[in-house]
Amino acid sequence: MTGIESLSEADAANELMRLAKAIAHHNRLYHADDSPEISDADYDALVRRNNALEAAFPQLIRADSPNKLVGAAVEASPLAKVTHAQRMMSLDNAFADDDVAEFVARVQRFLNLPEDAAVALTAEDKIDGLSCSLRYEQGVLVQAATRGDGSVGEDVTANVRTIKDIPEKLAGKAPDAFEIRGEIYMAKIDFAALNAAQQKAGAKVFANPRNAAAGSLRQKDASVTAARPLRFLAHGWGEVSDVPAARQYEMMRLIESWGVPVSPLLGRFESVADVLAHYREIEARRAELPYDIDGVVYKVDRLDWQARLGFVAKAPRWAIAHKFPAERAQTTLEAIDIQVGRTGKLTPVGRLTPVTVGGVVVSNVTLHNRDEIGRLGVRPGDRVVVQRAGDVIPQVVENLTRDEDRAPYLFPDHCPVCRSEAVAEEGEVDVRCTGGLICAAQKFERLRHFVSRGALDIEGLGEKSIAEFLDLGWLDKGPADIFRLHRHRDELLAREGWKEKSVDNLFAAIEAKREPDAARLLFGLGIRHVGAVTARDLLKRFGTLPELRTAAELANMKSEPVEGENRALHAAFDILTSLEDLSSIDGVGPVVIQALGDFFHEPHNRDLWDDLLSEVSPPPFVVETRASEVSGMTVVFTGKLETMSRDEAKAQAEALGAKAAGSVSAKTDLVVAGPGAGSKLKQASALGIRVIDEAEWATIVAAAG
Repeated sequence: MTGIESLSEADAANELMRLAKAIAHHNRLYHADDSPEISDADYDALVRRNNALEAAFPQLIRADSPNKLVGAAVEASPLAKVTHAQRMMSLDNAFADDDVAEFVARVQRFLNLPEDAAVALTAEDKIDGLSCSLRYEQGVLVQAATRGDGSVGEDVTANVRTIKDIPEKLAGKAPDAFEIRGEIYMAKIDFAALNAAQQKAGAKVFANPRNAAAGSLRQKDASVTAARPLRFLAHGWGEVSDVPAARQYEMMRLIESWGVPVSPLLGRFESVADVLAHYREIEARRAELPYDIDGVVYKVDRLDWQARLGFVAKAPRWAIAHKFPAERAQTTLEAIDIQVGRTGKLTPVGRLTPVTVGGVVVSNVTLHNRDEIGRLGVRPGDRVVVQRAGDVIPQVVENLTRDEDRAPYLFPDHCPVCRSEAVAEEGEVDVRCTGGLICAAQKFERLRHFVSRGALDIEGLGEKSIAEFLDLGWLDKGPADIFRLHRHRDELLAREGWKEKSVDNLFAAIEAKREPDAARLLFGLGIRHVGAVTARDLLKRFGTLPELRTAAELANMKSEPVEGENRALHAAFDILTSLEDLSSIDGVGPVVIQALGDFFHEPHNRDLWDDLLSEVSPPPFVVETRASEVSGMTVVFTGKLETMSRDEAKAQAEALGAKAAGSVSAKTDLVVAGPGAGSKLKQASALGIRVIDEAEWATIVAAAG
């Protein structure tokens, strides 16, 4: 892997793009599909590389950065959706003792504490289970939901009621409304017994306890869940009407007193040395614990400090997970298969002689790309070392027989599906099929993506139906053909498996998307580098898809004179007639701009776009923001802030719907000046920009809705 110090900005942008997509892909497999294809260690390595790049190139941080996303969107499921009243967050990771010390130092810096100030932490084992939120009202369980993407999960209330660890009614006096959050898991001994029973019955054997727990909980029939030995441990809380204690440790003991299990290894410690000693103790006892764990979680004990620290995009600043090292084993690489994704990416998958790694039998491993195969020098028949950290498919970390005199593996230069040429773009390691929509693999995957939950979310139009309609030639022109399927009603009714009700339900679901959310539609088109978050950021700025297209085309022809027909467009979009202006959109960099320009440069893409917009009419995109005096403003903080750090101030501004900028310009709306403010204050005065002090800012924050 290239050293960061030697990367150009363009190379870094490309790698950040690839990392964002790869990490999002693996998040979906892990959180939504319960079928991960890489190890925790491999995933963590991707995240660490992404974080290092973002630290070195902060100007390139993407809107779809992995640090802004939690879990994965709830895909097709028989369970109802639940919108969490308070978002269920993820955790940042620590991998070494120094990372833990730096975490405490960051807390001290953010809170403006002296370096020698004590920061008490709680520490508890991190169970590798399925996150679940339990809502109690007047002490009675009223709803249970999975995490999903952090904002929307699945309703598993009926299933959770069958879990003995979870009380229907809390003991003692709990607040009127209280969401208890924790992990649903399966103990090792129960997992072994379940798999033995499954094998005896000729039924599905689960890969590991987490997958077994997830599959058991996500059942439409609660009696299936009741027959599975699920358990629960609480580790925190969500929306509450009251927090009757001042510290994390005290609150967890209160939750325990209400009859909800918490970790027996939960402790409170006054120093980094103490929490690390507890980490070593838990690590030593890991094998003998009744359940699988993959690390230890530390949390700032004082709840008032937690409130001040707040959150980054996907995780609290006041907590971190200290992960355990990976586990390894040797096996044989039997074959290398090539899979083609919806973007045409050729992904090599290694087929292994099954091997047990940390108690889990694994037989597949992703080899990532052509360069990774070259780096490892792997060929079918090689003896390899595989590694896993957590209960997922491993990574190859070493080739033990690379020096044997055998021909190297030749990565295909043609798509195995459509036989089109397969090439790598300049500066990229991924090899992609150039067939586009003529490639059956891409056509199917692109349409599946278009109707998926994260995109248009057309209920009833699943993989089986898409494959059937493609075979019939009903979707040859692309996504717009979905909205013309009603023309084939009689033919569809004549086909096996289709009844009048199912056909009518499908067409009703399609018709309901004639006015889709513009950002979802844009994301659904599968434009390279335009993920769900980037699509929203683009539409926040442009409002409508036609305006976005015009801006992209203007940026693409920035060097051409603006004459004739283009003059009206230039007048309408005068702030977007240069690449620099378009680049000023948060989260949109040169890679995204180039991708948009390339997309609209291709005639068949413009035809697809026009065809689709002839069938659907997405309304202007509108973003709801938290009501405050500074919503929509650009705010600059300058001088010494006495009651909070600069990071905390910027976090407050963003939470109020404002943009926190680092410099004063004509676009600045408000300057918050502390003692010692210098040139920025003078510049604000010269531009006639409103200036307030820290106390006035605190009043604005307190008054926000």
